Amino acid sequence: MESYSGDINRLIEELGALPGIGNKSAQRMAFHILGLPMDRVKRLSEAILTAKQNAKYCKMCYTLTDQEICPVCSNPKRNHKMIMVVETTRDQVAYEKTAKYEGVYHVLHGAISPMNGIGPSDILIKELLERLKGDVEEVVIATGSALEGEATAMYLSKLIKPAGIKVTRIASGVPVGGELESIDEVTLLRALEGRVEL
Repeated sequence: MESYSGDINRLIEELGALPGIGNKSAQRMAFHILGLPMDRVKRLSEAILTAKQNAKYCKMCYTLTDQEICPVCSNPKRNHKMIMVVETTRDQVAYEKTAKYEGVYHVLHGAISPMNGIGPSDILIKELLERLKGDVEEVVIATGSALEGEATAMYLSKLIKPAGIKVTRIASGVPVGGELESIDEVTLLRALEGRVEL
């Protein structure tokens, strides 16, 4: 039995379909939105639509952005000779919050997972190898510590090392099976500073 009218139920259902949002949170969010002035609701809906319409991958690192080249890649103060390889844009954002990493990134958009039918050609490894033809001195592999992240790290290391580029892996401090996006900045910073050469 529906507790609310159709439109309100639909709003709650749509919010509840978002990751990490349960039914109670969806209800709270829905009633918060319904309590906002109409101009705020319009700004929120326009922000969602505009972000969705304009989101694209950076032509260099493949993070999500609304520009051709993201702010990190277009920043001349960043060390473009050091590339940190991450699985997702969320992982990149987590490292940016440390405010200590001065290099650039490469977002793979996944990790090798044969059990899930994801092989090297299903993620952006070819694009990374193309970038390495430029002036790159170090690749920091910051994939997750779960089996898929470790397999991806080892695969990348075997591909990159013969090119004479230094390959390092983020150090411990990131728990096994942990998602980078949910780890605090201090732990991420320690993992970055304690990286080891592969």
